[in-house]
Order: sequence, then C-alpha cells, then structure tokens
Amino acid sequence: MSYVLAFAGSNSSVSINYKLVKYTASLIKGQEVKLRDMSKYPFPMYSQDLENESGFSNSLVEFKNEITNAEGLIIAVNEHNSFPSAYFKNTLDWLSRLDVKFLSDKKILLMATSNGGRGAIGALEITEKLLARFQGTVVASFSLPKYGENFDEVNGITNDELAKVHADKVASFVKAIS
Repeated sequence: MSYVLAFAGSNSSVSINYKLVKYTASLIKGQEVKLRDMSKYPFPMYSQDLENESGFSNSLVEFKNEITNAEGLIIAVNEHNSFPSAYFKNTLDWLSRLDVKFLSDKKILLMATSNGGRGAIGALEITEKLLARFQGTVVASFSLPKYGENFDEVNGITNDELAKVHADKVASFVKAIS
C-alpha cells in the first residue's frame, strides 16, 4: 500500500512546523501517513570531504528510500532570517548527492509557519523553487502566520478563515495523489 510521508524541515524538538505537519497528517483519511520527526535525524553538515571519507549514513539512505516509495509528501519548512533553515538545506544537499532527482514524480503539500505575521513565506517561496530543482511538484502550499495566535495543539488551526484555506490545500493535495 502506498503512503504519504510527512515531516518538517526542522531539527528542533519543539518545532512549530512539526506540530503543523503532525496536525495536517491527522487530516489525511484513507491513506497511511508516515510521520517523521527530523529532530531524530542528526545529519552532519555536508562536505565533499565527509562524503568521500564516510559515504552516506544508513539513516540518510533509509530516508531517501521512504521519499522514493511515498505517494506524496507533506513538508513544513521552518524559517531562519527569511530563508529555509540550514538543517533543511543540508538535508536536501545530502539527499541530492544520493540522487539529484530524489523527488522525481513526487507531489508535495508544502507548508510553513512562524510566530510572525508573514508565516515564514520567505522560506516557503525559496523552498518551492528548491524542490522543483530536484523534480518535485508542489501541488499546494500553505502559510500559517502568527502560529501562537492561530494554532492550538489540541484543536489545530483556530482561525476559521485560515482553517478553511488549509483544508482546501489538503483536499487539493489528496486529489493530486489519488
């Protein structure tokens, strides 16, 4: 059976983007969702020297295989100074060394959130372009601004307007992978 792989581009154990991904994953019905907590994947900073000396870690190869075998991906990217985090970019660097087209034919729901009013839109826009470089197709994207005001860990997105937009994006993603 095919599955959806869901993860945040953050290695923080208290990632708000992971909380958004976890909530979104709970909304997917009729399909298995594998949720990955990236704080448990401490990939070293990429360097060609390290790759030549040590090759690729088992956890990286396993993660790449999960991506390859997934029907679709739900990714929430965190933002540091208007860009995706160094951790997320580093993960993409490692994955692309295994296979530059590691996202080939993958349909992606791309999301981002932050406590600011822009909702990590800078990181979202940059990441959408990065994912296309690796042959991924973002079929829907969603930005949740003011996470602390608009999200509750029990109830999910609390702003009715944003909850509707999010639900529509999730529905578009599910339709694209069906």
